[in-house]
Amino acid sequence: MKAGIRIQLCIMMFLEFFIWGGWFVTLGTFLGNNIGATDGQIAQAFSTQSWGAIIAPFVIGLIADKYFNAERILGVLHIMGAVLLYMMYSTISFDLFYPYVLGYMILYMPTLALVNSVSFNQMKNPAKEFSLVRVFGTMGWIIAGLLISYFFNWDSDVGISAGLLKNTFLMTAIASLALGLFSFTLPKTPPGAQSGEKLTLSEIVGLDALKLLKDKNFLIFFISSILICIPLAFYYQNANPFLVEIGMENPTGKMTLGQISEILFMLLLPYFFTRFGFKKTILVAMLAWAVRYLLFAYGNTGDLGFMLLTGIALHGICYDFFFVSGQIYTDSKAGAKYKSSAQGLITLATYGLGMLVGFWIAGKISNNYLLSDGTHIWDTIWLYPSGFALIVLVLFALLFESEKIDYKS
Repeated sequence: MKAGIRIQLCIMMFLEFFIWGGWFVTLGTFLGNNIGATDGQIAQAFSTQSWGAIIAPFVIGLIADKYFNAERILGVLHIMGAVLLYMMYSTISFDLFYPYVLGYMILYMPTLALVNSVSFNQMKNPAKEFSLVRVFGTMGWIIAGLLISYFFNWDSDVGISAGLLKNTFLMTAIASLALGLFSFTLPKTPPGAQSGEKLTLSEIVGLDALKLLKDKNFLIFFISSILICIPLAFYYQNANPFLVEIGMENPTGKMTLGQISEILFMLLLPYFFTRFGFKKTILVAMLAWAVRYLLFAYGNTGDLGFMLLTGIALHGICYDFFFVSGQIYTDSKAGAKYKSSAQGLITLATYGLGMLVGFWIAGKISNNYLLSDGTHIWDTIWLYPSGFALIVLVLFALLFESEKIDYKS
């Protein structure tokens, strides 16, 4: 791959995740403090990610994969997304905000697959080249959080009380417009260019991979994937409001520790996966989820502040050891015929069904522990996802039979 093209792909990936991390992390804090949304309404807003994940395969399957170049669709979606982000910036009521965020996530979630498609189409050896491009996406998420906390101070007490957190939508609207226009300069990625043939919608959505559920181990993994994403939703929805409410300084910036650890544990994953196998790798990820929420329940911004930072930093293990190793396992079980279908099925199960249920439950539980002064009993709230993660861990450990999976980096 030529150096110029690599630079283009890195810029694309940086902006893609700068946009997402630039508003999604602080969404719950913004809605609760600046719009006066209830916990149930905040859950509704976060669940738009799941609806976007469910609808995304239809956008890719019916439009991008059949009729238009991936880079052109990417450009159009981000330009339209910029308009919706600006509308969110200009909105002061949840009733008006919700249709905009729903529309935006329906547009944004397909772009996650499109940036991968554009990247893979330019690579002779994606297994070696893709990670060097994808890491710029993680850097984009990190830079967005650092800007919000340490440069603009939008998530400080003064910034929140002054309503400055809404500026995250303006910042990302500008970035989305920039990526939309930049996308039209990206290398051409014709329909079906990656595989040489057009996939059917049933393959993209994952329906063809339902046959894999006849395998006991894969069925257990599939169900566990749905269940473990329920406690994961608590982190996405509640972490930033929780840190703000208990008085942590620069919470959004400090939450980027999760993405920094993601880079580290991505490098450690090949060794851990090869040395200990798939089952133990997944169990470590599930245990990390349970420990993270216990740290949140008992940590504070004083002497026990290290517990909160450790809980944030565990994101690398939680994400890499579960999602990435799960993708490897799914790929090995599917074989050549069902590779795309199986990955689509797992995406629908996790980001779609699992998190959709998780956001709803998180909203219900948070509302049940809301005090009259508008604060929450966080030490109790965090015990729920911790306990649930432990239950999933035990069930998976008892039911899943160890099997050898070859890891090819």
